[in-house]
Amino acid sequence: MNISYYSLIKYLKIYINTLAYVVLCITFYDVAAQNQTEIQIANEYYGKGEKQKAFIAYQLLAKNQENVPLIHTNYLNVMLDLGNNKEAEDYIEHLIKKDGNNLNYRLDLGFVYFRSGDIQKGDKYIRNLIKLNREDIYRTKSMADYLATHNLVDYSTIALIQARDSNHNPMLFTLELANLYRMQGKQDEMVEEYLNYVTQVPTNIAYIKNLLQVLLSKPTELEILEKHLYNKVQKDPDSEVFIDLLIWVNLQQKNFYSAYIQSRAYDKRFRKENSKTLEIAQVALSNLDYDNADRSFAYVIKEFANTDNYLPARLGLIQAREAKAKSKFPVNKDSVHYLINEYQNFIVTYPDNPNAHEALLSEASLYAYYLDQKDSAIQKLNQLIANPKVAILIKSKSKLELGDIYLLKEEPWEATLLYSQVEKTQRETQVGYEAKLRNAKLYYYKGEFKLAQEHLDILKQATTREIANDAMDLSMRIKENTMADSTGAALKEYASIELLLVQNKTTEAFNRIELLREGNVGGLSISVVEILDDVYWLEANLLMKQGQFTESINLLQKIVNEYADDILADDAYFLQGEIYELQLKNKDKAMEIYREFLNKYPGSVYAAEARKRFRQMRGDFDHVPNQ
Repeated sequence: MNISYYSLIKYLKIYINTLAYVVLCITFYDVAAQNQTEIQIANEYYGKGEKQKAFIAYQLLAKNQENVPLIHTNYLNVMLDLGNNKEAEDYIEHLIKKDGNNLNYRLDLGFVYFRSGDIQKGDKYIRNLIKLNREDIYRTKSMADYLATHNLVDYSTIALIQARDSNHNPMLFTLELANLYRMQGKQDEMVEEYLNYVTQVPTNIAYIKNLLQVLLSKPTELEILEKHLYNKVQKDPDSEVFIDLLIWVNLQQKNFYSAYIQSRAYDKRFRKENSKTLEIAQVALSNLDYDNADRSFAYVIKEFANTDNYLPARLGLIQAREAKAKSKFPVNKDSVHYLINEYQNFIVTYPDNPNAHEALLSEASLYAYYLDQKDSAIQKLNQLIANPKVAILIKSKSKLELGDIYLLKEEPWEATLLYSQVEKTQRETQVGYEAKLRNAKLYYYKGEFKLAQEHLDILKQATTREIANDAMDLSMRIKENTMADSTGAALKEYASIELLLVQNKTTEAFNRIELLREGNVGGLSISVVEILDDVYWLEANLLMKQGQFTESINLLQKIVNEYADDILADDAYFLQGEIYELQLKNKDKAMEIYREFLNKYPGSVYAAEARKRFRQMRGDFDHVPNQ
């Protein structure tokens, strides 16, 4: 092959250029790799706190401008930590000359002034920088973030407010300002900004409720928020967000009367498909506030006829009156007959409605527990279970109720069979967990504590709060009373007495409670020291249900006096207040107990309820603004 002289020269040039490029790349990568290694070493010094070594390493690296972005923050901090303030200032000023548009470098200079102790110079410099950039919301946001990160929160707030003013937009940076006010401990301003935010983005009201629930944990803080919202609603009565939040804060305080008043106004003004008052009624009922549940259900019945809210409200009203009747001891039989008649009328009027199925379930329960007509109750429950139109949830609840009745009839194997069916078909649901809890209690009644504990351990981890609490209480009772006595003789007797009470064998239960208190079980003498407070509690509740209120209070006081550090102490003290309030109608004594309860047991699960009841009896909720 013949190659001309010119072609050879051409190929040689290409080869030389390529070789030079490869050498250049290798050199570049070698330098870059070396720089990376040196930066890593400097960072390691910095991380270990060897600041002088880090300073020298960074100082050498900073001579190459390409390294600056990689070392800047650490280099500046180490200079300031070592007190090399003038050097830090010169370093930043040099960077600003190189890149005058870099906002962070300019902010760094102000930070250096503050760290150097020249507060006056730093203040003047940062305020001027804020003023120069206040019309640019993006640069302002960047400045605010920098200042907050560098613990200059006051200036961060100033920057956002000035930008808001300069842009004539009072709704700019609402969330950012709310977070800054939270950091500064300015609660009123924080709340105001969160409210500003939610008026702009009403769909995020659930997010704001969750935030406020976490941030405003003290009762006084919720009261302040309530007053704040009342003012907002009066100024802007057409704001759905403010009324919704006002209802929510009343629910947080368990002030169901105020919640009812506001929900009624909400329903009148906005007339949504789902009644807000119906929601309040159901929450009040679940919190045992029967009077406000009653008035709320009654309002929905009157104002929401011919809507989907009507039948749940009608059924809810009967259920509220049933719960109220059951809370008065002893339960009046005439009230029970009245309630059964109400349920029957509802069922006849709306025979195929799902609410009628729930009514039949409630009716069966009344027959079983208050009229002692177990066969009638069983017939009605089997009717529900066999009906193909009945929802699976109601069928499951019916099986649980039927299991309880078989327990009344002293047929525990039938009971556990039904509980287990519900456990299997309703896994990971509230009713399924309820079935597991009842099976655990059944094992407990039979003295099979190990099997009971296995069920309870599962329930403590994965269930609703109410069931978890019940599981925790029973689990603790088993553990406490089997630690000293591995046979659990006292606990077995106690559990068997509880079963007698479930089966309405009150006289026999009383006799065995008396023997257990004396340490006499089946003619044998046993130690009951560990379980005596539970015995007092059981007997006190039984006496209360029989209308022997003075005797019940005396036993509860024994728990408070003799077991002041026990988990039942707050339960016993609170129940005394309830008896004085609801049964004996002694308002002054009830208020005295609730007030003292808050001092003695501020961390109790009953604290919120005690505070609500005290305020209610004091008249705090008597003058609620009506919208």
